[in-house]
Amino acid sequence: MSIQEVHVQRVNIVTTELSDTVVARIDAAVGHPDVVAFRKSLSAAQNEAEMEQFVAPVTQPNGLMEFTRFDLGAVLQKENGTTKPRILRIVAGNPLIMKEMVKHVVDAGSYAPVTILIEERPDSVRICYDRMASYLAPFGNSDALKVARELDAKGVRILTAAAK
Repeated sequence: MSIQEVHVQRVNIVTTELSDTVVARIDAAVGHPDVVAFRKSLSAAQNEAEMEQFVAPVTQPNGLMEFTRFDLGAVLQKENGTTKPRILRIVAGNPLIMKEMVKHVVDAGSYAPVTILIEERPDSVRICYDRMASYLAPFGNSDALKVARELDAKGVRILTAAAK
């Protein structure tokens, strides 16, 4: 067994926008395919060109799609019997971007797709994103880092726009 330490850079954006507004803006910024149908289409693809045909339309308008979401706040609300806290985790990415990173650094598969975390606070909303490039930096592969930085730029653009 070996243990490798990975330092993660977390982007935190705090806004006074309502959490519903932030979530709606993020929802508008990423694609929302029928994930079961998407997986079937992706599995049926015979080559990269066919994969691109399935991926491109469902990752619009910013090149990312939602794979799933976890309403962590709802789980905590069950415990405390209130409507707070409101915490939502959105897992988003693009299979073709993930492929490019994993092609160079297999361990990228542990970190992609990425997480967007939205936390409603009493006087603000915090939106978080862990930079993929920071996960991949210890592996020292410039090709994977280039792809990761491009992914990070997309993620940060989406968060910044959601906070305005």
